[in-house]
Amino acid sequence: QVQLVESGGGLVQPGGSLRLSCAASGSIFGINAMGWYRQAPGKQRDLVATITSGESTNYEDSVKGRFTISRDYAKNTVYLQMNSLKPEDTAVYYCNADVRASAFRGFRNYWGQGTQVTVSS
Repeated sequence: QVQLVESGGGLVQPGGSLRLSCAASGSIFGINAMGWYRQAPGKQRDLVATITSGESTNYEDSVKGRFTISRDYAKNTVYLQMNSLKPEDTAVYYCNADVRASAFRGFRNYWGQGTQVTVSS
């Protein structure tokens, strides 16, 4: 009953910027941490950035200073602003969130379907 839908991916030149969005919908009683992961072809899915309900953030070393994660609590949405993009940032980016769907359930982990980010000249 909870869905995460990513958007904002696309093709961008090196040095360019993109902003990814992930909106949680369905039965939303509360959301704890939200985050972004990415997976390049033939590689594992790696953490990019996370943000808690208390605004604490964590970034993978290679994106520090270039990417910024934020969230809109009223819209149950998390964003990833990606600046100074490099070809090695090319991957499918996935949204992840710990969501409490109702007062009768605990937090559960959900994944979005992914959005493609391609950085190329």
